[in-house]
This record gives sequence, C-alpha cells and structure tokens, in this order.
Amino acid sequence: MWLDEREARLWQAYRDTHRELMRALEARMIGNSGLSGADYALLHPLSEAENGVLRTRDLGRSVGWERSRLSHQVSRMEKRGLVCREECAADARGSMVRLTDLGRKAIDAAAPDHVDAVRSYFFDRLTPSEQLQLTTLLDRIATQLPNTCNPAECAE
Repeated sequence: MWLDEREARLWQAYRDTHRELMRALEARMIGNSGLSGADYALLHPLSEAENGVLRTRDLGRSVGWERSRLSHQVSRMEKRGLVCREECAADARGSMVRLTDLGRKAIDAAAPDHVDAVRSYFFDRLTPSEQLQLTTLLDRIATQLPNTCNPAECAE
C-alpha cells in the first residue's frame, strides 16, 4: 500500500529538509573549522564527558553509530591527533576514547559557529511556539519507535 498524497508530501518534505540541513551544516563546518560532521558528532559528547573520556560503546550509543563506523571514524581522528584510545582499567575487554588537547581546541573553536549555523538554518525559521510544538511531535514519534539496537553492535 502507498502513502496517500498528504502523507507522501509530508514524508518527502521531512526527508528533503533533513538531507539539505545536514548538507548545509556539514559544508559550513568543514569550511569554517576543517572538522567534518562526523568529527563534531564524536568530539561533542567527549567534550562534555568527565575528563573528556568515554567508553567506546557509550560513545557509539550517544551518536547512534554501529561499532565499525565508530571504529573507522575514531581511527581517522586519532591520526589527526583529535582523540586517543586507551584500555579500560575496569574491564580489559573494553576500550576508552579520550579527547586530546588538540581535540578540545578544535571543538571549542568550532562550537560557536556550529551553534550559530543551527540557529540560523533551523531555529530562526520557527517561532518559539512552533519550536515547542515540533519538539513535542518529534519526542512523541521517537518514544514510540522500536529499539533496533543489535546487541552484537551495541556492545564492545
């Protein structure tokens, strides 16, 4: 069965807007800071973590990435000196990802422009009432989605 015309229009508008918003944010971030969206996605939770360190599996969960994607991105970022990997003292099977001084400087430099871009491209287009309504709607949808976490991918 197909979506009706109204549903198809809404679904396509959502997909197009999400895609183009992510492209615009990515292009601006690369142009202004040299960081990719993937770099920023990992640097952000690390910058907010105690001592700038998270278990690898927790970092992956925070961004919703599978283990292989996370591993490849962390490797790329390690080569650039933004993060480093460490063994987990509490669990020999686990590993940790730590934000380096260079990574801290990179996220601190990129964050103000990223916040400005998000406000400019997204929030400034909506009234405060529309922002609250959209938050309510998206929260409702998100809380009713099935958990699709593959246990093999969610663990280290």
